[in-house]
Amino acid sequence: MSRVWISAVLLVVCSAAGYSQDIDLSHWKITIPTGKPTEIGPPEILEYATNEELKPFFYKDSIDGALVFYAYPAASTRNSSYSRTELREQMEPGNNSANWTFAQGGTMKGTLSVPKISRSANGNYHRVIVMQIHGRLTNAQKELIGADDNNAPPMLKIYWDEGKVRVKTKVLKNKNATDTEILHEDAWTDDTGRNFKEIVGTGKFTLEVNVSDGKLQVTLNDKETFVYDSADIKRWGVLENYFKAGNYFQSKDSGSYALVKYYTLEVKH
Repeated sequence: MSRVWISAVLLVVCSAAGYSQDIDLSHWKITIPTGKPTEIGPPEILEYATNEELKPFFYKDSIDGALVFYAYPAASTRNSSYSRTELREQMEPGNNSANWTFAQGGTMKGTLSVPKISRSANGNYHRVIVMQIHGRLTNAQKELIGADDNNAPPMLKIYWDEGKVRVKTKVLKNKNATDTEILHEDAWTDDTGRNFKEIVGTGKFTLEVNVSDGKLQVTLNDKETFVYDSADIKRWGVLENYFKAGNYFQSKDSGSYALVKYYTLEVKH
């Protein structure tokens, strides 16, 4: 199967009621905060509207047609303590092992909002990650370093944070680490992060992530772009990757929650 594909073709029709669209989910699986946690991929995810397990967490808004991602502290994945209702890209439906490198490149673009989110005891809103680029070890790399699984760090995390859009990427702790050493998750740490100037609040905003060999760009509302082309990004090229989109909720407070809406979502390779 060709590794060049378009994972979501969006048919967007504007009407007085808002947006009506169909987002092709055939190249995505979803994780919800139930079970250990629960993952549902194609073809089952295509029937999300009638899936009783998915309905509380992933559904279409009957008014504006957006896909709604709802999450609260509950079940988490093995490498995290936070819960999520989040899509994970699958270039080949049902296969987590078919991924892409920065040399192969890719683009993810979506229009979304965070209309409802809880506040902490100090009155600040909780945070939520709405887009990611996640790393993955090949089977050969996994065996080389003796890892338990294929997990690698997320190179990119985009947060909704107090009504602002915040971007964080990974950097090497040791710039002189060998090609084998950088395969270990603990070789990487978060950068200091950057906030876009525009405040999006609870309204709609558009994010575009562009990946090419040794370079990463993130753009908000077609106005402001962050460019990452450091030595860290270039060395990241040895790892495979996949896109993620949705609601990766960053709170474990009792009673906390977040609701994220996606009006459009498109991925290209």
